[in-house]
Amino acid sequence: MSAAVQPRLQDPRFKHPRPDFSDQPQSIPGDEKDMHPAADHGEKSYRGNQRLQDQVVLITGGDSGIGRAIALACAREGADILFTWLDETDDAQITKELIESTGRKAVSVQMDQTSRQACDESVARCIDELGRIDVLINNAAFQKTYETLQDITDEEISLTFKTNIEAFFYFSRAALPHIPPGGSIINTTSIQAFAPKRFLLPYAATKAAIANFTIALAQEAIDYGVRVNAVAPGPVWTPLIPSTMPAEKVATFGENTLFGRPAQPAELAPLYVFLASEDASYISGEIYGITGGNKQL
Repeated sequence: MSAAVQPRLQDPRFKHPRPDFSDQPQSIPGDEKDMHPAADHGEKSYRGNQRLQDQVVLITGGDSGIGRAIALACAREGADILFTWLDETDDAQITKELIESTGRKAVSVQMDQTSRQACDESVARCIDELGRIDVLINNAAFQKTYETLQDITDEEISLTFKTNIEAFFYFSRAALPHIPPGGSIINTTSIQAFAPKRFLLPYAATKAAIANFTIALAQEAIDYGVRVNAVAPGPVWTPLIPSTMPAEKVATFGENTLFGRPAQPAELAPLYVFLASEDASYISGEIYGITGGNKQL
């Protein structure tokens, strides 16, 4: 009798890089090419199963980090993608090439989502250039760390709220009437919504607002046959980390989880795919944590 085939299991604690991370200062919002170690977006690992075949997905902040991983996963599942980005030209081009390498269409839109008009125009471009919109993923966000409340400027309070929650209203309002029954809206909130840290005060407040927004919008969206859910990540290794956190926080980033490391963007993307797919047809108004075992969510 031949030996049983052993499953390809990996210890999750050591599947990806662990702290201590090197000092790598970047300007906000950061750049993928300057990250050490490089982030994993599923380039070599994600395998599609036609779960979103011929759908159209609009992803905000799809140029890097979690957004890039979602864009790649959705494309490999058979979807055409429109993704937005602010000013990271090189990162946006790489994401576009990754999507197109799957044989799917990619529309790359540079825009500032603090502008209602820009949000409306992005939704209109999605419909004009890709023919429809089946899934909206509100993902782009701004964060910055502060020592005290007194250090937070009026301008940065406004920027954080305009980017992180007002834009979710703009995009959702523009997209919802066009999303067909069976489609969905997926919002990126954070563990900071439920276990906020003082040094991320404005960011945490907006993430709590997103959680509330998700649950409330689900009650209206079902009138269209549309589901609304959210994903609440814990620490994830993206360009926002070295570009918005001091060196001492970067060095130990993610070590306080059960796994002793941050998540890689590739580890989050499958949940977004699941929530967008027919496998989640009875799920709405829910918030799913990917927090490395943090039980505070």
